[in-house]
Amino acid sequence: MAYRAAAIAGTGFTALSKNSGRSVLDLATEACLAAVDDAGLKVTDIDGVGSFMVLGDSVPSEAVATALALPGIRYAMDFQQGGQSPAWVVANAAMAVSQGYAENVVVFRALNGRSGVRVGSSAFQGGAGQFRYPIGYDTYMQYIAMWARRYLIETGHEPDDLGAIPIAQRWYAERNDRAVQRKPLDQETYLASPRVVDPFRVADCTSEVDGACAVIVTSLDRARDLRHRPALIASAAYRAGARPGLDIGDHLLYEDYTRNFTSLLRAELYGRAGIGPKDVQFAEIYDCFSSTVVFGLEGLGFCDRGEAIEFVRSGATAINGALPVNTNGGLLAEGYLHGMNTVAEAVLQIQGRCGDRQVPRHEVGVVTSGALVDGSAMVLVAA
Repeated sequence: MAYRAAAIAGTGFTALSKNSGRSVLDLATEACLAAVDDAGLKVTDIDGVGSFMVLGDSVPSEAVATALALPGIRYAMDFQQGGQSPAWVVANAAMAVSQGYAENVVVFRALNGRSGVRVGSSAFQGGAGQFRYPIGYDTYMQYIAMWARRYLIETGHEPDDLGAIPIAQRWYAERNDRAVQRKPLDQETYLASPRVVDPFRVADCTSEVDGACAVIVTSLDRARDLRHRPALIASAAYRAGARPGLDIGDHLLYEDYTRNFTSLLRAELYGRAGIGPKDVQFAEIYDCFSSTVVFGLEGLGFCDRGEAIEFVRSGATAINGALPVNTNGGLLAEGYLHGMNTVAEAVLQIQGRCGDRQVPRHEVGVVTSGALVDGSAMVLVAA
């Protein structure tokens, strides 16, 4: 079969909460059904399901296919990683569609991330655990904080300079009905919040939630006949730096704590799409913590080394700025669905469906998934 371009045609969400009172399977099913309906498809049109999980916090793709009462599936993918996954699972679904292995794939992320397994405070098993746990170096936010502190030292910034990121993103969250953090945030309020782990304050940390999000991947030709403007998947890439995968703290083997995977995949990502950083009109950058936005802005070439914080402070990431960023409030404020909602927000912006937070130029957007050594990204284009 000849190659077919792939696009995202619909999105679906559940409510985001601190305690859903529901099973993860129930949340996943609701989000998938919402995405199918949003695209204008029937459930029986779906012949592929993809997802990801970490620490066993979700349900398999085949279980969701059963809950949806699909007559059968031709494609299933379960990626055993966390926030590195959304753009790459969607890209794999796009590859399946492009090569004719599936026609319509629903990709979801579902978890009780607040009332159930909480990644932010979980102990991760692995070979290096015997060295990390005895000294109290045992939670994911500490690993991210280590990178953030190294960046601040090398670029001459102070810890509270990071506040520019959650402050800028909160403006968008105030205009997002789904967001769990909608109170206005300024520098005074930011500084009044407690330090969680140096250099992060509360507002620098993601908001863990119960909930689910899903998107529909189909062929571009099919998407053009559906309900909304297609978000063409113009490019995607995945990168892992040297020596990944031994342990959740495997960044202990990484040589540069001030750059993440985005600097490794930038050339391929833009090259496949035939664009450069100046062509991108908005960006949805994975932000489990505020510092990952800094890494993404610099790694993707939107500003030079050490300039990301001032780039945000200048208003460049605001709705009328040069590059609106994290227009749903990000994971910091909308809620931590491990970045699947970051993908969905990019689609909604491409489709012009974001109301008061709709950016004026929304033909070309970049999405990233991941924080440290490894991760993925996509370029989405209005079609």
